Amino acid sequence: MNTPPPPPTSAGRVRLAAVASALCLLVSGCSAFGAADGTADAANGPGGMKVTLVTHGGKGDAFWDLVRKGAETAAAKDGVDLTYVSDADPAAQADLVRDAVRDKADGIAVTLAKPAAMRGPVAQAKAAGIPVVGLNSGIDAWRPTGLLEYFGQDESVAGRAVGDKLDDLGAEHALCVVHERGNVALEARCAGIRKTFRGTTDNLYVDGSDMNAVTAAIASRLRQDSSIDEVVTLGAQYGLSAVKAVEQAGSKAQVATFDLDKDLVKAVQRGKVQFAVDQQPYLQGYLAVDALWLYRTNGNVSGGGTAPVLTGPAFVTRSNVSSVARFAAAGTR
Repeated sequence: MNTPPPPPTSAGRVRLAAVASALCLLVSGCSAFGAADGTADAANGPGGMKVTLVTHGGKGDAFWDLVRKGAETAAAKDGVDLTYVSDADPAAQADLVRDAVRDKADGIAVTLAKPAAMRGPVAQAKAAGIPVVGLNSGIDAWRPTGLLEYFGQDESVAGRAVGDKLDDLGAEHALCVVHERGNVALEARCAGIRKTFRGTTDNLYVDGSDMNAVTAAIASRLRQDSSIDEVVTLGAQYGLSAVKAVEQAGSKAQVATFDLDKDLVKAVQRGKVQFAVDQQPYLQGYLAVDALWLYRTNGNVSGGGTAPVLTGPAFVTRSNVSSVARFAAAGTR
């Protein structure tokens, strides 16, 4: 049973950052020392609420830049002292969560790409009275792991939607490119495609940390099997690699992808990528931090602690890409 830790009863658990105090004085009706009724809250208490966001993102992955930007925006709004850390290795990610517990964070947000590795650290946080929310990965594992709330996309639903989309487009043989073996979210996407797509779906596992190797692996597979008419990647930068691979292989395959960034938007606009599935990573980071602040200041629990808050999927195609292009250019979509 997912039993959330009790919200704090004293503002003494948090401290007001000097910058938050200065900004607060600029806002009409805002007190530097507490709420309007003279009581202190987690945003306006002594020293600033401390939140640590721990992801499995690898270095140089633009997707996680969007998550971080969303988290930083929420932190600035709420007067939260945010620490962002990440490690693609599940054991190292678990250690980062333990570090946050030792540092006495007031809240922790974590991704569950490898849920088993997070169970112990999350239990330690709960034992210390630290609320933990999930985002991005682990929609089927967040409640068993003991998290308070979850923000992200149902990857199985998203995969099934892509399978239906491929049927509508007349595809017959899809290659689903998995850039991190064992990541539950990525595996669920390909499994979802396979459930609804009436054609053939094959998985191709690649080393997502080496973009040249990704391109080479996709190109090699396309040369080996000319029946592949659709390449589906599971991240924006891999979608761009697939475009290169199709060109190198002289293939007639189309490219579709999960996730979005400014470069991928341009590829959709040019017709190089048929569509992207947007799970709104900026929103995931924003909601995770804001949810911890709301829980600490007002006892709010999104979804009642029993249902996830979905941030996707949404299809971005050539017909509607202009509606998100300016946000992507600004680095928030």
